[in-house]
This record gives sequence, C-alpha cells and structure tokens, in this order.
Amino acid sequence: MLQRVAGALTRWCTRYIPDAYVIAAVLTALVLGVAMLAGATPRQAVTAWGDGFWGFIPFTLQMAMVILTGFVVADAPPVKRVLRRLAAWPTTPRGAVLMTALVSMGLAWINWGLSIVASALLARRIARRKLGVDFRLLVATAYLGLGCMWHAGLSASAPLTSSDPTQEFVKKYLGGPVPVTATVFSPFNLLLAAGVLIAMALLAAALQPRAGVAAADLGEADAAEDADDPPPPRPTTPAEWLERTPPLNLLIAALVFGYLGLFIHAHGARRITINHVNLTFLGLGALLHWTPASLLRSAERGGRYVWGVLLQFGLYAGVAGVLDKTGLASQLADVFVRIATPETFPVLIVLYSGLLNYLVPSGGAKWFIEVQYVTQAAAALHVPASTAIVAYAWGDMFTDIIQPFWAIPLLAVARLGFRDIMGYCLIFFLAYGVIVCGAFTAWGFLG
Repeated sequence: MLQRVAGALTRWCTRYIPDAYVIAAVLTALVLGVAMLAGATPRQAVTAWGDGFWGFIPFTLQMAMVILTGFVVADAPPVKRVLRRLAAWPTTPRGAVLMTALVSMGLAWINWGLSIVASALLARRIARRKLGVDFRLLVATAYLGLGCMWHAGLSASAPLTSSDPTQEFVKKYLGGPVPVTATVFSPFNLLLAAGVLIAMALLAAALQPRAGVAAADLGEADAAEDADDPPPPRPTTPAEWLERTPPLNLLIAALVFGYLGLFIHAHGARRITINHVNLTFLGLGALLHWTPASLLRSAERGGRYVWGVLLQFGLYAGVAGVLDKTGLASQLADVFVRIATPETFPVLIVLYSGLLNYLVPSGGAKWFIEVQYVTQAAAALHVPASTAIVAYAWGDMFTDIIQPFWAIPLLAVARLGFRDIMGYCLIFFLAYGVIVCGAFTAWGFLG
C-alpha cells in the first residue's frame, strides 16, 4: 500500500512539479499578481521587484560557499579515507543503514554541504560490500541529514543569518541580531535535534527489508571516482612548487583559525554567523587538501553544484522586494495574527513553512521572503523572535525529505532517481511530522 501511494505521489510530482527555477518564476508571477490585487499598481509592483532583485547578493554568496566548502571538505583525501573505514565497519544490513543515518544527520548538523556529499559517497562504498542492504533505503537514509537535521545545526540559514548584524533585514525586521545561543544552541532545539536523530535512525534501521534491492551500475568507474587523486609529479618550476607544496595552504589555514580564535575570544560564541562557519570549512579544506593544486581540483568539482543558488536567488530577492515595498508582507502578518494565538503560533509556522518549502525549496531564500511577515506576526502576539526563527527552521525541513531539489547532488552520486527512494522518504516524512509538530505544540502551550 505504502509503495503504491509513494509511486502515485512520485508520478504526480514528475508530471506537475517543474524545475526549481520554474517554480521560482511562477512564484514571482503569483506574488506580483497578489500584490496588484491587494492594491499596488503594476508600475509599483515591477519597480519593487527590480529594486529588490540584487538584495540577496551577500546571502547568495554565503549559500554558495556552504555548498562549495562542504564539498571541498568531503572530497579531501583524509575524509575519503575516513569514509572508506566507516563503510567497512557494518556487518549487517541494518547496521549499515543505522550508521548511514547517524553519519548523514550528524554531518548535516555540522554542515549540510558536507553531509550531502559525504553521505552519498558512504552509501556507495557500503553498497559495494554487498551486505544485502536495500540500496534505495540506504540512499534515502543518506538524505536524512538534509531532510531532517540541517536547519537545526551550524549551517542553518535562518538562525545564522538572523545573528548577523550586517544583514539588512536583521535591523529592519528583528530589531537587532538574534544570538545563536537563543536558536541553534537553545535547549529546545538541541533536545529536539537529539530526539529526531535517534528516532529517525532507529526507524531507518527498522525499514530494512529481508530482501533488499542491490545497487546497480556501481562498477570500476565509480570506484575510481571515489579514490584519491593520483599523486602529482614532482614540481620542476617555482610556479609548480607553489601549487604542489603545502606552505600556502598552511598560511591560509593559520589565518582562518587565528582570526576565528581572536573573534570568539573578543565576542564569544554567541556572535558566530554563517560567515564564520564557511570560513571554518575553508580553513579545514586548505588543511585537508594540503596543497593548492588539490584544493583547486576539488573546488572545480564542487562548483557544479552551486549553479542553482546563483541562478535562482535573484528571483527570490525580487519576491521579497515586492512583499516589502507594496505592503503585502504587513497584510500577510495580519492574517497570522487573526488565526494564531501565542500558544499555536509555533506549530502554525512549522506547518506553513513546510507547505511553502515544497513549492520554494530554499530554506535561506525563503526565510528572506517570510521573515517580514512572520516576525511582524510574532511581535504582535508577543512571541519571541527566537521562537519564530526556530519554528521556521524546523518547518522549513518539514517537506525537505519529500522534495527532490536538494537531493539532486546526492542522487547524481548514487546513480538513482528520486522516484527510487520516494517510498522510504514518505515514511520518514510522516514520522518526522508527528515528532516535530508534537514538540512545537507542546512548546507553545507549555514553554
């Protein structure tokens, strides 16, 4: 029954859900239309869109660097060797699935760009051991980090950008930075993250069937792709010496970690932003790749996964401009105030953000769209901004596990289509929804 439902949903998505860029364009048209119906003139709406188009430039670079630096670390030779050792540990199919779930969600809490690449490579290495694990389940499990954990961790777009005083929206809509100690490191967020990690890992292990479907097309070409790059020839010129020896990478790493140490000493961990997380991973990439030549080869490979962010975020910025300049954001905030109470506000934000995320699969860009009216509604209901941010973050992940956009890099590495894993993803989605909605309902009434 579950597989038939999952198959029907996948067929529906294949037929009716277009590419993410098309979704962003449709959303642009929809918001422009609603703004004009709400009273804006066509000239005002178009001007607001154009004025806002470049408003996400700092954020766009931040998100691109999350992907790029996460890939660079996952692609480093020492990390590849760790993944090979991890893949050799499990001796049973359920053990393999359990470990993949823990690695995927654990890495996603640290950096979602690292998780999506490393988890896919781990799944491929486990599949080659022929333990009898269902490869579809293994890949769906590798997606749990993006589907259930990333927006609660150290690369979480909404909490980290909301703690950044250089972001224009922080002063405009939040009244000032909201420290990560009140969002990512709040007791509620940490406890919920731990609960979701344990529950989803155990569920993944329980889903392993008696007769799993083995991986296909994982042959010698894939093994060569997973292997370390061959050692470069000895340098024969000063330019080659600079490229193939470690001093410059060591210098970059020393600068990165020296700066981060000075910053934390001066300001404390509560002032950490997404820029500091990206800088940390850049420093790790420089150390783990050891030479500039290795780092640059890896960055070139990782650049293939950045194009979606660069192409789409301008459209999202234009939508945010329309919401702001035409007054549509304030009208949406009024709707929230009318239907919500301080007790129901957190779970309503979870549900709303999850629904919108399926149509606009970008947690960071979508936050720039929603922050205007979500925080206005929170202020009107006397709900702390930190509560709204945490609720948004978990709601944004609500439908990630059944949204194929962020699975594209993982599926490319695993050689599967999203329809292959949709049945398992649907089960994860239902379990995640029960846990998270229950937690935010309880927090609203008891917190």
